Amino acid sequence: MSTVPTDNRLSFAETDQSAAAGWRALPPEYAIPERAPSLAEAQQYCSRLAHSHYENFSVVTWFLPKHLHQHFYNVYAYCRISDDLGDEVGDPQQSLVLLDAWEAELNATYLSLVEPTPVDVRQVVEKLQTESPARNKVSPRHPVFIALRETIREFDIPRAPFADLLTAFRQDQTVTRYPTFENVLGYCKNSANPVGHLVLYLCGYRDAERQQLSDYTCTALQLANFWQDVAVDYAKGRIYLPLEGLVKFGVTETDIAERRATPQFREMMKFEVARARDWFRRGLPLAGKVDKHLALDIELFSRGGIAVLDAIERRNYDVLTQRPAISKPTKLRLLARALIGKLMSGKSVSTTEARRTLK
Repeated sequence: MSTVPTDNRLSFAETDQSAAAGWRALPPEYAIPERAPSLAEAQQYCSRLAHSHYENFSVVTWFLPKHLHQHFYNVYAYCRISDDLGDEVGDPQQSLVLLDAWEAELNATYLSLVEPTPVDVRQVVEKLQTESPARNKVSPRHPVFIALRETIREFDIPRAPFADLLTAFRQDQTVTRYPTFENVLGYCKNSANPVGHLVLYLCGYRDAERQQLSDYTCTALQLANFWQDVAVDYAKGRIYLPLEGLVKFGVTETDIAERRATPQFREMMKFEVARARDWFRRGLPLAGKVDKHLALDIELFSRGGIAVLDAIERRNYDVLTQRPAISKPTKLRLLARALIGKLMSGKSVSTTEARRTLK
């Protein structure tokens, strides 16, 4: 287990007006309650949030053992709300305050799992105190963390991947341009890769080799999303395209602002799409190093990301005048292929076939 953070927990009742305004910008059920719910209520909260926010989430869990479903709901709920705290509030300062409060709940969760130092019975014999308290008195209140605590406990998940996600969402409040591709990869290290590590922990994998392969796939998925949402992100004041690429291909920020898909812009996007495909290729071996249930999920997500890149290519790399999207028939084909893989011999799709998909 990772090093336990200090207790910097904030009381929602004591947060300033900025925090209160931030919570009002979000769904009411996101707010940290005064009293913690029961474990059953917290688990229902996470399940409901997962299914209501992500239409494909129930599809994904078809391929996972049933005993993992609730744990995936818990992790998803954490990621969903964390992302919304950074992206849906509409005010960077308010988002930062809420992310601090959210991390305080995360810290309280880990602190509540710490066994206190055993009491020296000889020092308390006069009071007949022969046992120490079972748990640290510090405890979270938000239903996500009440449910997540059991997941963390069962799978011995370190704090780092949860905290790294918050680092990325804080970065979104203060950093809006990335000079180099390495800078973009640095962002992906915190915004995308921790999710893959969490999935691996839930499925019983803790080794560096699988985590590295997962990083390749998660980074590729993040890049595909960035290239799909260039116009959407610019409307939020952000450009994830490396500025060195704009200079290299002769693209200006005005081109993006005015949604001019110039020949130079298309060439730049062609280059970035090819680079994202390369990251998908690097992650291909992961599907052959995990059990068949997780392999199907990896293949489904990878194919979905590749389909996004294909959609960009079909539009001749114009992501400005219209957002490239995966059509419903394409989504059904991806799902059908995954289902066929599940119904056949139980083996995951071969790396050779996956490589053909990437071409």
